[in-house]
Amino acid sequence: MHEKDRHRVILSAVQDRSLVTVVDLCALTGASEATVRRDINTLDKQKRLRRVRGGAEALAAKPFVGLAGRPFSVNETLNIAEKQAIATAAVELCEDGEPIIINGGTTTFQMVHPLASRRLQVFTNSFPIAEHLLKNTTNTVMLSGGIIYREQNIILSPFDNDVTRNFYARRMFMGASGIGPLGLMEQDPLLIQAEQKLIGQAEELIVLVDSSKFANRSSLVLCPLDRIDTIITDDGIDDRTARMLEAADVTLIVVPSGSAQKEGVAS
Repeated sequence: MHEKDRHRVILSAVQDRSLVTVVDLCALTGASEATVRRDINTLDKQKRLRRVRGGAEALAAKPFVGLAGRPFSVNETLNIAEKQAIATAAVELCEDGEPIIINGGTTTFQMVHPLASRRLQVFTNSFPIAEHLLKNTTNTVMLSGGIIYREQNIILSPFDNDVTRNFYARRMFMGASGIGPLGLMEQDPLLIQAEQKLIGQAEELIVLVDSSKFANRSSLVLCPLDRIDTIITDDGIDDRTARMLEAADVTLIVVPSGSAQKEGVAS
């Protein structure tokens, strides 16, 4: 990436999140830490941001706080083969004509490709999912209302009287930051508030996570394991985690990464 392009990315990230770390900026620009630190020093001297220990911050406060967690653009580069296989298995659970909810995320985004040959009613809070389905499929698409959070490419509303309450879904598909004995975990309170509303509109909750998510933890629990009907993951899941899900009466679908799928049921 050219220096001017890096500077644009860095300034955009700082304006969106107020404070960003060198590690975050390395992931966003693909540059080394030394290069990013030089860029921060240059922009600090130009009075376009403020250099702080370990990163940079905006000169003025942003109008509203962004969501916690890694940006969509970073997450979409991780475990791609696993996400594609998991998403394909998820779409196989759908029947043409039925209403479904697809929560925004990089694993759920991979559902758009197998959905190209299907005809469903899709409610989503994800701009990328809605755009792809509208341009490349014949599925009916409905978007939620609210604020667009650019880094996560997601639309969230803090209000109870939004369009979410008017949509019924046979199934809801969603990802997660982590899954543990206490349940499904996320990193941001606003995200949890919006996702709990969506979960309440669906008969069945299906969680799409690659096996790395079983090692992740967060301080915020979205819902307990017994609220989850099915988890679709890759064959990197260990026996201990599978037993944990079995004890919670969660149906487990395990797929080989990026190839044909195999299914195991824990119930």
